[in-house]
Amino acid sequence: MHFSKGAVPEDYLLYIRRKYFWIMGGVLFLFIMLIYSISVGAVTIPPYDVLQTITGHSVSTKWDLIIWNIRLPQALAAIVAGAGLSVAGVAMQSILRNPIASPFTLGISNAGAFGAAVSVVVLGTGKMQSTVANAVTINNPYLTTTVALFFCLLATGVILLISSIRGASPEVMVLAGVALSSLFTAGTAFLQYFADDTQLAAVVFWTFGDVGRVTWPELEIMAGVVLLAIIFFVANCWNYNAIDAGDETAKGLGVNVERTRLVGMVIAALVSAVIVAFLGVIGFIGLVCPHMVRRVIGDDQRYLIPGSILFGGILLLASDTAARLIISPYVLPVSILTAFMGAPVFIYLLLKGYKR
Repeated sequence: MHFSKGAVPEDYLLYIRRKYFWIMGGVLFLFIMLIYSISVGAVTIPPYDVLQTITGHSVSTKWDLIIWNIRLPQALAAIVAGAGLSVAGVAMQSILRNPIASPFTLGISNAGAFGAAVSVVVLGTGKMQSTVANAVTINNPYLTTTVALFFCLLATGVILLISSIRGASPEVMVLAGVALSSLFTAGTAFLQYFADDTQLAAVVFWTFGDVGRVTWPELEIMAGVVLLAIIFFVANCWNYNAIDAGDETAKGLGVNVERTRLVGMVIAALVSAVIVAFLGVIGFIGLVCPHMVRRVIGDDQRYLIPGSILFGGILLLASDTAARLIISPYVLPVSILTAFMGAPVFIYLLLKGYKR
């Protein structure tokens, strides 16, 4: 049989270029979306003035205050949180070989929310302020994140234990996630019942996931954790490709499946804990975004992971921008919008039969 010289490499290069095209196009769209998100709101700022300001050329003191103190940290928080939740979701789906896996559907986000509520109510790390823009603050973010991480790891341990049971199906995993979500939601409600008025108001307001409450120091913590997690997941993309082919195949290729699964879930739980501790529960980004990216980029983790990171940031930034504009001048918490968007997609995936 004769093959024309260079035919197969050319097809492969075309296949790879298509993936790079989507990723580079996403980078450009994210930048445009960032400028647009900063420019719109109760006060409209011309996009050119936004670009001038963030590149260090001050246009006016008023624009400087709005952009640097309010809109830029909020937009960057949306990008960081979206990227973190999305990469955690795509890693969980690969590690557990379950297309419905995500920090939200497996109960990890609600576990982190319960841990943060324990920190706020029991340990006193949250307080109320009189300003509408920043009604709840975390005055000890390190302790809050540590407590949230503990409960995220607890939920992760339960999920890993269930996944290791022979014959555990995707349906069993989802039902286990529902049970964990209910358990930790009940725990949060228990704390609310015995909290005083100030603590109750703080917990209720805090549980609405909202990127607008983050400050520059908290953004730096989130960005640092998410960046380290991204580096770890990208470095392990070949291992995840092998696990996608089955545990026995992965072991035959020299992958330590148990260690890869354990460490990957712990890192994903850490990312979820930090985001939940600072922003509250933002659901469905980790579930929806990997499936959207998989439609156009495919299952190869070398491109699926970077694509999910990128489009996770785009999706949450776009959702936050829409949440600020829908009932302007009032600001809708972004978690409400992501729930409206993610619930139909989740039902669609269930009806589709868990096929990736």
